[in-house]
Amino acid sequence: MQSVSHCFSKVKNDCVKFIKSQETTTEKFKNKDKMIKLFLIPICFWIANKANRKKPYFVGLAGGQGTGKTTISSIIKIILQKYFKLKVFKISIDDFYKTRKERTNLSKKVHPMLMTRGVPGTHDIKMMLDFFKKVKNKRFKKLKLPNFNKAIDDRFPKKNWESINEQPDIIIFEGWCVGARAEINKTLKKPINSLEKTNDQNLIWRKHVNQQLKTKYKKLYSQLDCMIYLKA
Repeated sequence: MQSVSHCFSKVKNDCVKFIKSQETTTEKFKNKDKMIKLFLIPICFWIANKANRKKPYFVGLAGGQGTGKTTISSIIKIILQKYFKLKVFKISIDDFYKTRKERTNLSKKVHPMLMTRGVPGTHDIKMMLDFFKKVKNKRFKKLKLPNFNKAIDDRFPKKNWESINEQPDIIIFEGWCVGARAEINKTLKKPINSLEKTNDQNLIWRKHVNQQLKTKYKKLYSQLDCMIYLKA
């Protein structure tokens, strides 16, 4: 019989081992057992109950910098695979950044700050929508997942992309701006940091990013079946 305690006994070692592999001498995860048993396992039960094995279930996972998005999403994947026997694939919005060349063109046409990857407008939405569509296709075919090399600020060659050989039951889609909504225009007038105050005095960058959230990103996030948000 499935229960939180039974699940914990089955996945604890794998989860703790993974968490320790992600820790550094200065950054440690506190209360590992408590986090797994009281937070992550109940979330996995909820996801497993919602999932329909006839088609992939898309889970969005977001949070600010330092909230442990990558680690948490990886642990959720471990639990869903090991205990619930689900096929799970984890992807990051970071791997769908526009190429360096595309962002260079964008920075010249719209605003120089769009050269810097990260904000809405610097991702390849068409590629993501196409990827989601292919994952959901009843006649699933082997897929390639793009991989972004932050060291060179550009995509890896296609030969280095990861393969998805069978249709997943669950897709975990993580990233800091996953699920983000557009602001009302009047809130854009006041800069939220010195960068906006100095380099975006005419609100061009802010308005462009906000417009992307209103349109392309809204369409992308409508593909998600649920959202998990991590608070720092």
